[in-house]
Amino acid sequence: MRSIVIKMLACLISISATAQQTGFENYPVYNGKDLGLVLTSSTTSFKVWAPTADSVELRLYKTGEGGVPEKSLWMNKDQSGTWSVLLNQSLKGWFYTYKAFIKGRDMNEVPDPYAFATGVNGKRTAIIDIKEAAPINWQQDKTPPGLHPVDAVIYELHVRDASIHETGGMKVKGKFISFTERGTKNKEGYSTGIDHIRELGVTHVHLLPFFDFLSIDETRADKPQYNWGYEPLNYNVPEGSYSTNPYEPATRIKELREMVMAFHANNLRVVMDVVYNHTMLTEDSWFNQLVPGYYYRQNASGGFSNATACGNEVASERPMVRKYILESLEFWMQQYKLDGFRFDLMGVHDISLMQEIEKTLKAINPYVLLYGEGWAAGESPMPENQRALKKMHRN
Repeated sequence: MRSIVIKMLACLISISATAQQTGFENYPVYNGKDLGLVLTSSTTSFKVWAPTADSVELRLYKTGEGGVPEKSLWMNKDQSGTWSVLLNQSLKGWFYTYKAFIKGRDMNEVPDPYAFATGVNGKRTAIIDIKEAAPINWQQDKTPPGLHPVDAVIYELHVRDASIHETGGMKVKGKFISFTERGTKNKEGYSTGIDHIRELGVTHVHLLPFFDFLSIDETRADKPQYNWGYEPLNYNVPEGSYSTNPYEPATRIKELREMVMAFHANNLRVVMDVVYNHTMLTEDSWFNQLVPGYYYRQNASGGFSNATACGNEVASERPMVRKYILESLEFWMQQYKLDGFRFDLMGVHDISLMQEIEKTLKAINPYVLLYGEGWAAGESPMPENQRALKKMHRN
């Protein structure tokens, strides 16, 4: 009798998980390319995907942190699960957040998941024109000539590690623009920084994550703080602690572009280490506060599955998650002229996504370098034969 009860409970759990998955499969899919902020000289429009929300509030601020909203507006329910607001004025220089109300629940105030600029510590989306955050001659910058992947010589480094030491010779330490300095030497007279990297004969510089990650307090950027960066907070925003002014949204964009230009001028291609397999926050992540559960896989009991050992795993097979990842990668390539991507815990992603990524990015640059970790850090509800795994065989 006891075994029958156990089997019945297991069946109910399985049915519950399946029903939850089926529910997500029925969510509307928005195919437009205008999610997030669209700014012109005379208008500012906002659009967010939150299909289960009863309402969504847009909060507008004059500053990137502190204070209260200058304005609060209820967004209009739009097509395919989106909410939107169009204002007939340019709000350049302002900041904004969203606050959803879902099934009677008052959700947290969060920045736009599609943000490409934020205030300090990434809590509010900045309203800027990204074209204006361009260094001199940015439009003329070109990536080095195409290279077959088999000929790539990759050098992995951390922005802060490679430039922070007191004897490194850089005037600006621990920042994107540290790599724009030429002629730097250590006390023994050996080349450092970008000159040293160029002397090594490498073709690609693989930079550990430089998107906006969680644990570094950007208001204390002058104090010793350290993290590898595998803690995604704002996927499309450069990390503020690597800029000379994390309070000024355009600075981190401009200085990252300056670094890319410097590498390209020295015949070095730039590879970005990307971490789309998990977010550092789970229940409180921007995604989960706007569309609870959808962006993450669930285990048999309906909780967050954890093949990343970071508390969650992103559901790359779901249409709006897939859309987000693809558009994010396109954004980094087009706006920062990156030459490749290394995928952290690629074995969490489904194979079809990785194939679509290759097709999409090679249409932009046929020589884009793509590689990743062909394993996961734990069990996943997605079958192994559907994931981008490299199986290890032991004798």
